[in-house]
Amino acid sequence: MMQSSIDECAKQILETVPLVMRSIRSELRKHASKELSVPQFRTLSFLSRRKGASLSEVAGHIGLTLPTMSTLIDGLVIRNFAVRRTHPKDRRRMILELTDRGQATLRSARDAAQTYLAELIEPLSAEERITVVNSMRILGSIFEKKVS
Repeated sequence: MMQSSIDECAKQILETVPLVMRSIRSELRKHASKELSVPQFRTLSFLSRRKGASLSEVAGHIGLTLPTMSTLIDGLVIRNFAVRRTHPKDRRRMILELTDRGQATLRSARDAAQTYLAELIEPLSAEERITVVNSMRILGSIFEKKVS
């Protein structure tokens, strides 16, 4: 088995992850363009994982300014994908949550992206797919700790 240096691993991640994300974004635009923009998809995904998140938490994760994030959230609320609620312990603070419609739309967009990725990796051998799954689990565990 070939061993990789730490720098080789880092370089491969830097080269591969943007390619994967570009491909996923392109597919999301194709399937979800009528329903969701990519920033809206990312916002719904974040709200799905972080129930009761604040506007500033979402903005920080997505990488948008508070005014831009507020406008994006306004659009999601108007379309009944998300709701704003007053924080139970601090009336000055708003929390954001997905609606049932938002959850269904997110699920549909994720399913379309997963189907697309499955088609791309279908030609891989079973051993290669196992390698990909194990690699993604390892990377997930590393990066999950960094963003928590």
